[in-house]
Amino acid sequence: MMPAGSASLLLECYGGDPPLSSMEGTSSGEEVEDGTGPSPEAEEDDDPAPYVGQRFPTHDAAHELYSGFARRRGFSIRRHRTEGKDGVGRGLTRRYFVCHRAGNPPAKPFAAGAGDRPQRNRRSSRCGCKAYMRIGRSAIAAAAAGEAEGEWRVTGFSNHHNHELLGQDQVRLLPAYRVVSGDDRDRILMLARSGISVQQMMRIMELERRVEPGNLPFTEKDVRNLIQSCRKSDQEESVDLIKMCRRFQEKDPDFKYEFTKGASNRVENVAWSFASSVQSYEMFGDAVVFDTTHRLPALDMLLGIWVGLNNHRMPCFFGCALLREESLQSYAWALKVFLNFMNRKAPLTILTDESMYLKEAIEKELPGTKHALCIWLIAARFPSWFDAVLGERYNSWRNEFDRLYNMESTMEFDLGWSDMMNSYGLHGNGHIASLFASRTLWALPYLRGQFFAGLLASPETSKSISVFIQRFSSAQTRLAHFIEQVAVVAEYKDQVGEQQMMQHNLQSITLKTATPMERHAAAVLTPYAFSKLQDELVVASQYASFHLEGNVFLVRHHTKTDGGCNVTWSQRDELISCSCNMFESAGILCRHALRVLSTLNYFQIPDHYLPPRWRRTWPSPSKALNGAYFDELPEIGRVKELQSMVSALVSEASKSTERMDIATQEVSALLSRMRQQPAVVQVSGDGVHK
Repeated sequence: MMPAGSASLLLECYGGDPPLSSMEGTSSGEEVEDGTGPSPEAEEDDDPAPYVGQRFPTHDAAHELYSGFARRRGFSIRRHRTEGKDGVGRGLTRRYFVCHRAGNPPAKPFAAGAGDRPQRNRRSSRCGCKAYMRIGRSAIAAAAAGEAEGEWRVTGFSNHHNHELLGQDQVRLLPAYRVVSGDDRDRILMLARSGISVQQMMRIMELERRVEPGNLPFTEKDVRNLIQSCRKSDQEESVDLIKMCRRFQEKDPDFKYEFTKGASNRVENVAWSFASSVQSYEMFGDAVVFDTTHRLPALDMLLGIWVGLNNHRMPCFFGCALLREESLQSYAWALKVFLNFMNRKAPLTILTDESMYLKEAIEKELPGTKHALCIWLIAARFPSWFDAVLGERYNSWRNEFDRLYNMESTMEFDLGWSDMMNSYGLHGNGHIASLFASRTLWALPYLRGQFFAGLLASPETSKSISVFIQRFSSAQTRLAHFIEQVAVVAEYKDQVGEQQMMQHNLQSITLKTATPMERHAAAVLTPYAFSKLQDELVVASQYASFHLEGNVFLVRHHTKTDGGCNVTWSQRDELISCSCNMFESAGILCRHALRVLSTLNYFQIPDHYLPPRWRRTWPSPSKALNGAYFDELPEIGRVKELQSMVSALVSEASKSTERMDIATQEVSALLSRMRQQPAVVQVSGDGVHK
């Protein structure tokens, strides 16, 4: 039986390690073996004790064996002391493991002053217990045996305790055996955020684990200590976070950040964006991905990242947010702050993961923006949803899904979806029902006509976006340092992007149709945009156009006798539109519209169908923020002259490999020299540069 009051004593914290004079080994070069531990032959029960002479490859292995023995016998152990001789390759090394009640209670100082902090009248569990195990290792013996490190062996052992040992229902309450695992920690913190009491948490986790009350591997005190330590850490992180944001703004006044604090003065939400990100958004913020699928465990916060695609189809960073809660209020705050950062300019389209809270927040804060779901995030869940259900037919089902996704009309999609459910026996499947219910947010036939800037163009695009976001989400660090790491990643990506842009602009362009329309587009568009337009130009020659009535044309493949797309043309305004909605979705004219322009003897594509976001040149960043373009600058003549020279350079360089090498080398050197010169970053209201 355990004495009354011993259960509460188990939960006390233990003080320092006073000397154990009875366990002192000799200081001579020979290890003296002592103790009353039994030999393996003398041990008669099923739980043999350690014995003098027992060998271990490492001291951790010895500790593990002794700790297991102690738990089964009703006590715990702690590491007490390490001893060794000076010198290289000589002497003995000893380690002591002692009973948790070894040593004597430390003396507490008496506080006499009225203002002194009152002493806690806390009992100590130490009672001078002499049970211990000593292990030793001989460096001399190891050298003689030709070993790099000698084995550890038990050189002293005593299992005599001067206190009662605990039963298994009480020994698990000793601090050495109370463990909060990583999964339990995450669960406790999540329950704490919901506002329930510690007692309720314990009961919930007991029910989840199907254990009797009081049989969790930790106590209520451990849970309270964990929650308190996390709150203290959060408060410290909050102070560091605000300091970091202020330092960024001191270095760059255009750095933007906002945050909110909760009742405990803890940072609940924070969002920020860099000056270069605002400039990028002004140019390429027409279609935005707001990724909220990552969480930073080290910070216990949801990570939200705004990204887009530039004119070379490379990811660009717009902004970042850290949110404590996945709630309507948090998402609405993040979207509102992001709009403020971007001068209240809302994107045409925003792509997100599926979330009811996020959907409602977008409807509230971005009422004029088209909301769609990222198909690559949905498809990433397919294996877990359907692999077990479909078995060997999963791959064929996935091919059928991709076929339906790329259909032209919504009617064909709905009919095909019904046939798919019949063919694969998916009636009643909850995931299939949910997908069909939300099809207007992800299925391409329902999204045609909405601008996505190529975000839905190909698996390669979605992969580049995912890899780009992963660079940020992989930063597991302190909260304040995370902002700094985001800055480093974004700056690195910008530098890589500039190099890739230059390489793309100087790369050789091969004309496939030799038409004036193709030559015109090649001189204006980036290589990526031109390649997409060129693909449409090549196949346009295989289509026939029929003038129906007024300004309407029917365009279809020359092998087809029915179907096709309707193209409407307004000669006075030079406006053209096609029922396939490719230009509205991608900003690239389709084959049907190009076929009609060719029929109408157009040798250049109308300027407004070569949108600025896909052109090689863009407005100057400082003026772009005010909505102005190059032609508003006083140096309009010089700028156009430089653009003409660059176009000529690209044309001449593309004629041979040798010319391309020379151009690349010289332009790289020129850019390096230019970056060393002061840049004009501000224009006053009267047009005078400062």
